[in-house]
Amino acid sequence: MRLVAFGIGYVGLVTGTGLAELGHDVLCVDIDPGRIRQLEDGIIPIYEPGLADLVRRNERAGRLRFATRVTAPFDEADAYFIAVGTPPGPDGAADVSAVLAVADTIATTAKKPALVVVKSTVPVGTCDAVQAQIDGGKKPSVALEVVSNPEFLKEGTAVQDFFRPDRIVLGARSDGAREMLRALYAPLQLSGERVVVSDPRSSELTKYAANTMLAMRVSFMNELARLCHATGADIHAVRLGVGSDARIGKRFLYAGPGYGGSCFPKDVQALFHLGRAHGVPMRMAEATHLANEEQAEFLARVVESAIGPLDGRAIAFWGLAFKPETDDVRESPSIKLAKALLAKGARIVGHDPEAAKNFAGAMASYGDRVKVVDRDYDALDGAHALVLLTEWRSYRAPNFAEIRKRLRPSDKGAAPIVVDGRNVWRASEVVRAGLRYQGIGVPVVDPPPNRAPTAQR
Repeated sequence: MRLVAFGIGYVGLVTGTGLAELGHDVLCVDIDPGRIRQLEDGIIPIYEPGLADLVRRNERAGRLRFATRVTAPFDEADAYFIAVGTPPGPDGAADVSAVLAVADTIATTAKKPALVVVKSTVPVGTCDAVQAQIDGGKKPSVALEVVSNPEFLKEGTAVQDFFRPDRIVLGARSDGAREMLRALYAPLQLSGERVVVSDPRSSELTKYAANTMLAMRVSFMNELARLCHATGADIHAVRLGVGSDARIGKRFLYAGPGYGGSCFPKDVQALFHLGRAHGVPMRMAEATHLANEEQAEFLARVVESAIGPLDGRAIAFWGLAFKPETDDVRESPSIKLAKALLAKGARIVGHDPEAAKNFAGAMASYGDRVKVVDRDYDALDGAHALVLLTEWRSYRAPNFAEIRKRLRPSDKGAAPIVVDGRNVWRASEVVRAGLRYQGIGVPVVDPPPNRAPTAQR
């Protein structure tokens, strides 16, 4: 098939490239000429494992190209994918103006009947609005049918998710549209049925429901972790006890610094604003968002209680992206915690394998109170505490003796402290090196008194 994908973000670029890999001729369109030049020069504007090789291979094969507008022969495409952003507006509701703008472009460009596939995450009823807009402005001789096909790509594993999806949700009203989409995704169905067919409105709501339910689990575990701090319980034991129930399961039951990225925060807010607009309060979604916003302040209090007043003190961050295997810092816990600590007078020194530049850009207004370094251990020099915020593999088995050597002891001579915001380190290994250990939802663990730290081999 001949296909056009509008938007070269995570969704549009992965989707367009993935469809080209399946043998289709794909044109990826973006209004940013800088991004188009980067891609034509072989530079991938986002970090996503496996994507760069896939893009270059399909460019060489002639199945994938990039442009700022649709030109022949792609004005006779079989399907046009809308994969542009739907950022939260001032009130948190999804802004679909970019989706509607692309719809206008398609209506004035298409020269043959085609599908308009909305992959962007949009409020219920958006596909109907796009259909009405197209029908009101296009030439009557060109039949364009709008369908919903939400994306379920996770940053860091987006390529894998495209080729091995848990499900492919198709929201269409006509049998012809359903069959065409089934044919498009047939190569991804060889090992079993993955297609879930529904109407467009149910398809649109499915995406919001899925992300909010996952975010809800994260926020609930973080609230339980705070209760563990207050009561002396251990979140690890609670998680094992709860997750052993087959009705609940073990996934997304890990306490941490809160969720971030381009999906969960935006989609949770969009869902409860959608509910308000229809007179159906989504109270659990609202509570999920509130709990997540409070987690940074909780972590700031954990750091402050561990080292005392923060004015003038340097705090080292390991991990700045909202999750491993991405350079995305949108709504990242690192930014929220940094702002909370900076408000208390602290300074931040951060390191991340991929996201340092983006973090520095997001925090540029704070001047020299925030800096990033190229090497992980260099962030520790003279810092009063280390906070682990992103569980990159390179951080999972560090040299704790080196960490102790570089961190500053407390003013009263107590051992330096590490705050394990992801609960990935073993407290016994940390204290063996002469460090204090503080996880999320677990008691602080001090090294044995009058005992020299054990060097790591």
